[in-house]
Amino acid sequence: MENLVQLAIQNVNFGAIMPSLVLCCFGMVLLLVSVFLPKGKTTPVAWMSLGAIIITAWVSLQGWNNPQAGFGGSVVLDNFATFFNLTFLLAAGLTILMSDDYLKREGYPVAEYYPLILFTTAGAMWMASGTDMMTIFLGLEVLSISLYVLAGFFRGNVQSNEAGLKYFLLGAFSTGFLLYGIALLYGVTGTTQIGDMGQFINAHNHVLTNPMTLAGVALLSIGFLFKIAAAPFHMWAPDVYQGAPTPITAFMSAGPKAAAFAALVRIFIEALGGLQAEWSQMFWVLAVLTMFVGNILAIYQTNIKRMLAYSSIAHAGYALVGLVAANEIGISGILFYMLAYTFMNIGAFAVLVLAGKKGEDNLTLDGFAGFGYKRPFLGVAMTIFLFSLMGIPPTVGFAGKFYIFAGAIKAGYIWLAVLGVLNSAISLYYYLRVMVAMYFKSPTEDYGWVTMQTGAVVTIVISLLGVFYFGLAPEGLMEMAKQAMF
Repeated sequence: MENLVQLAIQNVNFGAIMPSLVLCCFGMVLLLVSVFLPKGKTTPVAWMSLGAIIITAWVSLQGWNNPQAGFGGSVVLDNFATFFNLTFLLAAGLTILMSDDYLKREGYPVAEYYPLILFTTAGAMWMASGTDMMTIFLGLEVLSISLYVLAGFFRGNVQSNEAGLKYFLLGAFSTGFLLYGIALLYGVTGTTQIGDMGQFINAHNHVLTNPMTLAGVALLSIGFLFKIAAAPFHMWAPDVYQGAPTPITAFMSAGPKAAAFAALVRIFIEALGGLQAEWSQMFWVLAVLTMFVGNILAIYQTNIKRMLAYSSIAHAGYALVGLVAANEIGISGILFYMLAYTFMNIGAFAVLVLAGKKGEDNLTLDGFAGFGYKRPFLGVAMTIFLFSLMGIPPTVGFAGKFYIFAGAIKAGYIWLAVLGVLNSAISLYYYLRVMVAMYFKSPTEDYGWVTMQTGAVVTIVISLLGVFYFGLAPEGLMEMAKQAMF
């Protein structure tokens, strides 16, 4: 027993979890600070949370090309984890920026909101850094529990209550599938370490045809497919996205989704690479189904938040195309796409934050009539973000889809790439409907309630810069994504 304790102490290495450790420490301190602040005074906590994000980003960058493993090899801070950490922190930082004035407008200036975002981000970091199934599960639970609270943050709002409860119940259900899948794979391989599991599967060919292995892969997939809102496990997303506070909807569509893809890529490429022939067919079907379900159902939406929820489902399908390809361009394309999607989607939601009245009943196509004329800056910004979501050059959305589909073509999945392009064409219809409402319909209101709140405007400007810079010069970011592959 004494030797085991000594071994555990020697293998701790807090450097491997330093970014998430810094974030958790800030989160706990801010929880205490919020207790002593006057009721409704959330601005100091918001600014301190932004400081925590910046400091954590600096700490994360120290791990670039300087990998560190810790806790008996169950967690690693490598380039892959660092790239995703920066994506999570970007999503969290932009969300915090546009939240303070929004919470006050909606009548919920509660300081605990910000530590919850930090804890969610820390959980996402553990998912990206985890090299053991149990570490990834721990990160998933920390992320999910915080998000359940944030989705239902508006306690007096029925839709927010529905969002939080529905996300909690379905999330808990999907976690059961995930754990059962981990248990079955542990039963087959005798380990939860991702690297050891991959070595065992590659060394024992009979495992490939073991029904327990295939069942474990299927159940594990269901758990992660729920988190990325891939069809047919997507039905929670529209209701939760519509009912949650708009900044949290933006955050959920970027940070946690990227975390689920990080875990999905690490597990299926490193641990289950020997089963690629089996799971690539499964993900081929799921990618096509997810793209069509997301895009076709988005056509029928009149609520813009709900439309962007179905759009988010479709974009999960595009990213799955890169996983099916499972080559350098495809996997690095997923990393690129997750960061690109963070810029363009959070930017679009930041416009909705400013455009919404209290209660946000006006975030519909009719509610946006003439918005582009009455609020030119916000109208142009929304148009650019929608063009990027369509995949129109020279935006980052075009570059992201280009790399994803190029990876599929290189891997021989030409029809998958063709179907991806076809779905991008379908998406033009519902994105253009928003532009038509903004510029080709007569305004019914003067949008006098719209104020250019500093935080949300900064979020929009940063997002616009990301959309154009990485759209015009994507090579540098793509090179970083390639270096991030393990």
